[in-house]
Amino acid sequence: MTTNIRLLEADDRAEAGLVTLMQEMQAHYKVACPPPEEILEQLKVRPDGAEILVAEDDGKVVGLCSFSAIFPGPGLKPGIFLKELYVGAPYRGRGVGRSLMRTLATLAGKRGLVRIDWTADAGNDRLLAFYDDIGGARKTDRFYYRLEGETLDALGRDPAS
Repeated sequence: MTTNIRLLEADDRAEAGLVTLMQEMQAHYKVACPPPEEILEQLKVRPDGAEILVAEDDGKVVGLCSFSAIFPGPGLKPGIFLKELYVGAPYRGRGVGRSLMRTLATLAGKRGLVRIDWTADAGNDRLLAFYDDIGGARKTDRFYYRLEGETLDALGRDPAS
């Protein structure tokens, strides 16, 4: 298998394949998925700084790595927050995830970014083993928080905050 890893560009030919992979990803996580047209539109209007690496095998999108630059990090240097690393089911265990992470690490180095942070599903032993194997250090001194839905709306409306 020859995998090509590259950054997704505006109006990229890979967008249609990425939509299909994102639908698979949502099904894998057992969460709702918007219609394909909406996914495609969101790919076109990504927020500034939101980037996606795509992994292609013979022109087919088989993996993705979604990330954003973050600031500040250690020593007030910028870093990367990895939002999503996903490899299509038939391509797992074939080095695609490692290639995506290697490319992300190379990109970080070229951009002067000093670290990559991410979260992982604590119940996914295979995923945790993968991250351990590539040298990821589990950080147990932090909690992962989220504001969404009504609590996000309420905080945004609260003048006392």
